[in-house]
Amino acid sequence: MAFSSTRRDFLQQVGMASLVSLGVTPPRFLARAAENSASTSADGRVLVMIQLAGGNDGLNTLIPHGDDAYYRARPGIAIPKNQVLRINDRLGLHPRLNGLRELYDEGKLAIVQGVGYPTPDRSHFRSMDIWQSAQPQNENPRDGWLGRGLEWQLDREPAKAEGLTLGTDKLPLAFVSGRISVPTLRRLEDFQLVDGKGPESLRKLKRETLDRMVDLSSQDSASGGELDFLRRATATAFRNADRLKSLSTKYQPAAEYPDTGLASRLKLIAQMIVAELPARMYFVSLDGFDTHAQQEGGHAALLGELGGAIRAFEQDLAGHGASQRVMLSTFSEFGRRVSENGSLGTDHGAASMLFTMIPGNAGISENAGTPGKAGLFGTHPSLTNLDDGDLTYSTDFRSVYASLLRWLEIPAEPVLGPGFSPLEFA
Repeated sequence: MAFSSTRRDFLQQVGMASLVSLGVTPPRFLARAAENSASTSADGRVLVMIQLAGGNDGLNTLIPHGDDAYYRARPGIAIPKNQVLRINDRLGLHPRLNGLRELYDEGKLAIVQGVGYPTPDRSHFRSMDIWQSAQPQNENPRDGWLGRGLEWQLDREPAKAEGLTLGTDKLPLAFVSGRISVPTLRRLEDFQLVDGKGPESLRKLKRETLDRMVDLSSQDSASGGELDFLRRATATAFRNADRLKSLSTKYQPAAEYPDTGLASRLKLIAQMIVAELPARMYFVSLDGFDTHAQQEGGHAALLGELGGAIRAFEQDLAGHGASQRVMLSTFSEFGRRVSENGSLGTDHGAASMLFTMIPGNAGISENAGTPGKAGLFGTHPSLTNLDDGDLTYSTDFRSVYASLLRWLEIPAEPVLGPGFSPLEFA
C-alpha cells in the first residue's frame, strides 16, 4: 500500500524528533492519564516499594537495646541505650529514624521482625533475585512478583495494570513481565517534548517542527491500523508532556521535603498520586547499605535519609487528602551478621526487618492478630541461637508480600504460590 503524502510527512516528522525520552510510545498509564476519563479515581489504592540496596543492618535499625547479647556482639558499633528511640523495654529505633518513630506513635507504621526465607543466600545478586522474584526455588527467574501482580490485574481491570520505576535506568526484576512493559523514569523532567537548545533561530525551527507534528497527529485517518495507533500515541505524548510539566511547576507540597535523592523521588510519586495518575505500583531504590567497614556514620546517614523522606511523603499525602490511598514498604536483600567485623562494620547475613507505612490512623498493637493495626509484627530473632552466625527468620517475606497484595486487592496465590498468609497490618 502506498503512503499518502500526509502519512509520509507524519512518519518522517516523528522519526526526526525525539518525542519523549522514554521513547515514541509513552507509558500506558501516562497515555491514559492524558484522557480525563481514564484517570484513576481518588480512592484508588497505591503501593510504593523502597529497596534498601546492599543489605540493611536490621539490628542497628530496630535495636534490641534490652538484650545484653547485642552489646556483647557489637562493642564498637552498637547504638548506646540512651540514644535509642525506645518502642518498649526490648526494642527501639535508630536515633536518626525519628520521622518513622513519629509515624509509629501515630499508628501509621508496621515493623515486621525476623523477615527472611529458607536456606538464605548471602550473594547480593542471588538474594536480590529471590526477593524481587519471590521465587527462591527458581535459579533463573524470568519475571518479578510485582510484574505478575500487574498481569493478574491486566486480565481483570486493565486500567489498573500500571507501574513505574523511579530514579534508575534499569527495570528492576520485581517489575519484569512477559506481558506488561513498565517504564523507568529518573525524574519528571525526563518526560518532555524536546524542542532543542542553541540559537533562537534553531529553537524556533524545532518548535515549528513540533507544531507540525501536533497538527498531523490530530488529523483523522482512513487507513486505520498502525498509523492511527502512532497518531494517537504521538498526540498522547504531547498531552502528557503538557500535563506533567504542569505537575512539576504547579504542585505545592503539603510538607517540607529534605534535600535528598530519596525525598525527591518520593515527592515526585506524591505529585503523581495527588494528580490521580493511574499507576498503582511504584518502585524506588536507596543504595549504600553494604556496610562492611566504618558502618556507624554511613548507616546513620542512610537511615536519616530514609526516615526523613518517608515522613515528609506521608505528611504531603495527608495534606492533600491522599494518605488513605497509599501503602509503602521497604525491603533489602538480606540483613547483616550479628557480630561486628574487624573493620567496625558488618558482613552479609540473613534475616532482618522491614518497615511498612500503612494508611490512616489505625492505632498501635503489639501482636500480629489485630487486623489493620500498626505496631510490631513477627518475632524478634534470638541473638544467641544463631545459624552459622546469622539470625534465623520467623516470617517469610512472601507473607509480607501477601499483605501488600491484599492491600492492592490482588490475590496472593497467583503471584506468590500457595501457603503464604498475609499479616494483619493490611
